[in-house]
Amino acid sequence: MSFTHLHCHSEYSLLESPFRLTDMVALAKEQGLSAIALTDNGVMYGVIDFYLKAKEAGLKPIIGCELNVAADMRAKERGFDKIVLLCKDYTGYQSLVQLVTKSHLEGFYY
Repeated sequence: MSFTHLHCHSEYSLLESPFRLTDMVALAKEQGLSAIALTDNGVMYGVIDFYLKAKEAGLKPIIGCELNVAADMRAKERGFDKIVLLCKDYTGYQSLVQLVTKSHLEGFYY
């Protein structure tokens, strides 16, 4: 039975993960995984580097993002839920990039 980590944070998730992309990909390869996902918290800064490193190592890269969802992200209340979104294909990647960009421009609380 194969296993794939679908919720992995890298150094791009501020104060949430000590893992560098190179180390994540190397460890996944060492453990015999065939795929690995990158789901940093609210950002997608590392996806291109992750994609290239995973492909080079022979792994299937799964691109995603962990997002905070609230009824009104402009409110001063800090109550929110977390959701992990994964891209199925290039169209999904484009949609996720637009969603994350919009969250940075319009959605952060305060």
